[in-house]
Amino acid sequence: MHHFQYKKSELYCEEIPVSEVVLEVGTPLYLYSHATLRQHFRAFDDAFAGVKHLTCFSMKSNSNLAILRLFILEGGGVDIVSGGELYRALKAGVEPGKIVFSGVGKQVEDLEYALKSDVLLFNVESTQEILRLNDVAGAMGKKARVAIRINPDVDPKTHPYVSTGLKENKFGIDISEAPEQYTAAAGMKNLKVCGVSCHIGSQLTQVSPFVDALGKLMQMIKKLEEAGIRIDYLDLGGGLGITYDKEDPPHPSEYAKAIKDELKMTDMTLILEPGRVIMGNAGILVTKVLYTKSIKDNLFFIVDAAMNDLIRPSLYDSYHGIQSVKKSGRGTVTADIVGPICESGDFFAKGREVESFEPGELLAIMSAGAYGFSMSSNYNSRPRACEVMVRKDRFYVIRARESYEDLIRGEVIPDFLIQE
Repeated sequence: MHHFQYKKSELYCEEIPVSEVVLEVGTPLYLYSHATLRQHFRAFDDAFAGVKHLTCFSMKSNSNLAILRLFILEGGGVDIVSGGELYRALKAGVEPGKIVFSGVGKQVEDLEYALKSDVLLFNVESTQEILRLNDVAGAMGKKARVAIRINPDVDPKTHPYVSTGLKENKFGIDISEAPEQYTAAAGMKNLKVCGVSCHIGSQLTQVSPFVDALGKLMQMIKKLEEAGIRIDYLDLGGGLGITYDKEDPPHPSEYAKAIKDELKMTDMTLILEPGRVIMGNAGILVTKVLYTKSIKDNLFFIVDAAMNDLIRPSLYDSYHGIQSVKKSGRGTVTADIVGPICESGDFFAKGREVESFEPGELLAIMSAGAYGFSMSSNYNSRPRACEVMVRKDRFYVIRARESYEDLIRGEVIPDFLIQE
């Protein structure tokens, strides 16, 4: 459930008309519902009641400080994949003991920063990373807590670009090689091996791939413990999908029940890394129609948002629902919704049946809370959109709209290019 609903013919976010927010801050803008975010986090976290667990929000889906702070107040941690995300997490007030550091390409300075911060766990992904982390920890006089990310070769049945658990993917260590890697890591004096990690993909709409992966992990954990390697943490990653169009993903309670049934009784702490399932339907991208245009039999609505604001349709050919902010009653037409960027890939929908729009009218691109702003860019020197959070009948700008000055911050013209 989310809190974007029509009252009469006008779209509201909680208790505020979306058009009222636009009057104050302009377009394009990302709009998030506080109530939806909190409700989604609690629905996921509460589903694992009765099992020792830590819900670490996947920051890559949305790393705004205000959103992180909301989840911190709910008792959550975070899953990070870079030094920059660690910086954000700490600025938002996340306890280091609730931070897990994933990612296939951690740099030395990232490892040093995370060791200095004393994060809970490093999810290491290669032999060379294990060796490097041991060296870095030794040079700092630290001992790093590690889990090895296992690639279980399970088909997540999702888009190939967000599949991460097959043997051809770049992530993790093949499950057949894992026991040898665990034995080697356990023998390194600057590492404390204490976890197993796995993440098979994103936007999964079935429970069975999670269960299959967990079954393989539990067999491996049993062998590790028989070899004297104690596992205290089992990080199952994230990946639970949402409804963008006609998908029918499992509810977090169904997902949790399947995991708990497979897990049975254990002393391990379960680490979960939800992102999209919490964020996705808690946010929308609001944009304004600039022009309408017809070329032969094709109708285009040109809007002021673009692929730099929301790249998922261009990158993944992803579906996002498109709704009018104020219903006009004109009926529907078949059209392309496109942005101003000089790329044919700059679109939000193609051949979509939508309400007929006129210039100046607003539309909402739905399910944009996850991987929307966090994947945005300044392509075509476009300032990035502002982000706004609604709580009941008030709204708060949680990221200001970028200015032209922001676009060139940090750039310098060297002396030899400056003419007298």
